[in-house]
Amino acid sequence: MAPARTSSPSAPKLGLRERKKIRTRQAIRQAAYRLFAEQGYDSTPVDQIAEAAEVSPSTVFRYFPTKEDIVLADGHDPVTVAALRGRPAGEPPVRAVREALYSTVGEAYRADPAEMYLRARLIRDVPAVRARLAEHTEITGRRLREVLSERTGRPAGDLALRVATTAMLGGLTEAMLHWVENDMPGDLAEQVGRALDLLERGLPL
Repeated sequence: MAPARTSSPSAPKLGLRERKKIRTRQAIRQAAYRLFAEQGYDSTPVDQIAEAAEVSPSTVFRYFPTKEDIVLADGHDPVTVAALRGRPAGEPPVRAVREALYSTVGEAYRADPAEMYLRARLIRDVPAVRARLAEHTEITGRRLREVLSERTGRPAGDLALRVATTAMLGGLTEAMLHWVENDMPGDLAEQVGRALDLLERGLPL
């Protein structure tokens, strides 16, 4: 599993406390993913994850409110929002979201394809993870709508923005499930790109 990034050339240097938080969070996720792969999600209690990560169970829950969040809380939202804010001002909104999502997924896949595969498999196979994903998706959609509101001048609660972001995030999820159900046919980002292209073209069937 790829190590967490603690800084970048353009980002301010993080303090010791923040670096420690990042390392702890990554240690918990690494331990959890290893145990999920070895013995299954339902057979892996949080106490065992905590022991493997050398932290207390309360520390696990401080970083991840639920066990499902260990799978789903990946830190991609800020990256996607930043990518969307960086798209050209005159770019059509759906194209801008498509490019932001494609960029984020591509970067995550290249960093650790094995983790992305296990994450997708857990979403497919574990009902509790799939249910929690809906809550995460709602939060992501709200964050994307805030940026689209700035770009379009529409209210963040505008129906068109809600439909567009929900459809694109749904396309992202379905592309991921298609990818894992078909034994990883190529790059995940390419699958996501194909799904979002369908939406951008008005769902030609």
